[in-house]
Amino acid sequence: MKLLRVGAAGRETPAILDSEGQLRDASALVADWRDAALDPAALTGLAQMDLRSLPILSADTRIGPCVAGVGKFICIGLNYSDHAAEAGMPVPTEPILFMKATSAICGPNDDVIIPRGAKRTDWEVELGVVIGRAAHYVDQATALDHVAGYCVINDVSERDFQLERGGQWVKGKSADTFGPIGPWLVTPDEIADPQALNLWLSVNGKTFQAGSTETMIFGVAELISYISQFMSLQPGDVISTGTPPGVGMGQKPQVYLKPGDVLELGVEGMGTQMQTVKGCDG
Repeated sequence: MKLLRVGAAGRETPAILDSEGQLRDASALVADWRDAALDPAALTGLAQMDLRSLPILSADTRIGPCVAGVGKFICIGLNYSDHAAEAGMPVPTEPILFMKATSAICGPNDDVIIPRGAKRTDWEVELGVVIGRAAHYVDQATALDHVAGYCVINDVSERDFQLERGGQWVKGKSADTFGPIGPWLVTPDEIADPQALNLWLSVNGKTFQAGSTETMIFGVAELISYISQFMSLQPGDVISTGTPPGVGMGQKPQVYLKPGDVLELGVEGMGTQMQTVKGCDG
């Protein structure tokens, strides 16, 4: 299934994209795509229902983040060896974990706002993983049993804040609008192999990133297992699994976002995002 949330920011309601591409109101079935509604067993039961009786929604409605109530937004750094090379950093021997503030989360087509004082705002298309069942000290063999679904994430980054201002990367990752998520939360039954998905990103029609999750250093199951050794993962937690090469920082000369730029990005089978870049003062 393809699950999504629609409506004005902060007032989104749950919806489902049916097999014919119709947007259906799911508010009679669940309060929102969060907490117990994300449990894989609950989603399996929902998939067996006849959804044709659900009201059809306008295709023009705003699409919000595809999951609500995110408790942790966990990101993986340098998870593609060729991206590590373009960043001039060594290939990690263990996953690099950092957090992104949940206040950065926005809809997949909302504007990206360059924060005050920013100098080098960059893009990163990533495969997102949404946890549906609590995971604590899980092994790789069962790790994917804890997944509610997958989605597209743009891990927007301000490189000057991230790399030149001291401390942790979180400062360069957490500005408002730096976490577009969606459009869809795609349940695992539609994703045969999360390690065989193409992902891409373009700026103003020029493709900068074109990669595959096949080249991840640490795959989805390994990441879930690894993270669960250090903290419990709860329903609604989001893992952004790293980006392939082609970020602005890796260009020669480097290229960064400016007001008026249009970002388009996607992951195979998970829909696309489109964002217009604006300055913090409009």
